Amino acid sequence: MFFEKENLWTLDPKSELILTIMASIAQEESRSISENVRWGKRVAFKQGKVTFAYSRFLGYKKENDKLVIDEDEAMIVRLIYRMFLVDGISMHAIAHHLNASNVKTPSGKGKRWIQNTIASILTNEKYKGDALLQKSYNDNYLTQKQVKNTGQIPQYYVENNHPVIIDKEMWELTQILVKQKTSLGKHNSFSSTFASKLICADCGGFYGRKRWHSTDKYSKLVYRCNRKFDKGKHKCMTPTLSEDEIKMKFIQSYNFTMKDKKRVMDDTKEIIELLTDTKDLDFEISKTGDEITVVTELVNKLINDHAKSDMSIEEYDRRYSELTTRYEELEIRQKELIDKKDDKKARVYIMNEFLTNLKHAKDKMSEWNESFFTMMVESGTVHRDETITFKLKNSKLIRS
Repeated sequence: MFFEKENLWTLDPKSELILTIMASIAQEESRSISENVRWGKRVAFKQGKVTFAYSRFLGYKKENDKLVIDEDEAMIVRLIYRMFLVDGISMHAIAHHLNASNVKTPSGKGKRWIQNTIASILTNEKYKGDALLQKSYNDNYLTQKQVKNTGQIPQYYVENNHPVIIDKEMWELTQILVKQKTSLGKHNSFSSTFASKLICADCGGFYGRKRWHSTDKYSKLVYRCNRKFDKGKHKCMTPTLSEDEIKMKFIQSYNFTMKDKKRVMDDTKEIIELLTDTKDLDFEISKTGDEITVVTELVNKLINDHAKSDMSIEEYDRRYSELTTRYEELEIRQKELIDKKDDKKARVYIMNEFLTNLKHAKDKMSEWNESFFTMMVESGTVHRDETITFKLKNSKLIRS
């Protein structure tokens, strides 16, 4: 190969050496530029300067060099949060709904919504007006590969950086629910109306939608426990139900509930008052925090005393192990208390929404209404006698 600018032939041994040297210089220059750009970005991050990928970020746009809310896209974001937090619809079901409605994804493509995209929107702090900087970084200046930052480099959190689409309380409560849903595992991601709602009374597993006689004219959709035919300890004797049977049982439960609408609303208000009172929890959290501080001080004192005294290694290890074990126990206890408080906050939010919806709900339902179902029902337990106990979002149980 002949390089015209450098006047070098690769067949010439001298030229090959020069090319090797020039390639090394070019690579070093590339590394230097990359380091300078990286340094510049990190300085900007440290100063709280936030950059957005506008073309692939749903809900915002740039006008006159300012970040503003794109109301058309923001409606989709608010819908996703409401469906997940208030209506209790799974991420997979939300994606299915958006695809069926021909809603474009953040990248502008239709019918490409997937569960991971929904999860990304539900957990992105930018929708509450904040920004976490350096979530990822370039691991190699040659490949430019993006790697998730799990503590390798500093991160910076900027609060109240831009207009809010989702208020902070709703966003925080969504994170609690995301965590709870994730702990349920893969069975929490079906796309039907009753996804993650119907539970088997025998084994506690979710009911799933199945198709009978899929290849002939008798084909129909039914629901049965996903574990019904699993090998092992689960022995489910709960029935298989058609979609119409489930709908009819809910209509009966709904009409029964609405006969005593005022009492249901009063009961819900009382529950909200009880859940709002977190004084005992706050005291326990504070008390546990004080104990953690004391144990930390005792560990530091033990380390200092050991350096200045002739305490044996065995004695030091024994006392150190006792203190660290106590510290870990207190940390677990504090986390449990905080999670309990967060769960109460989430329940209060959901019940307030339930109460608002109940005020405007019809007194009687003559035909199936999906929005009423998602609005009112937290779960439904299917029993062997083909009855279903619906648990409403105010924790009231109704068996039909």
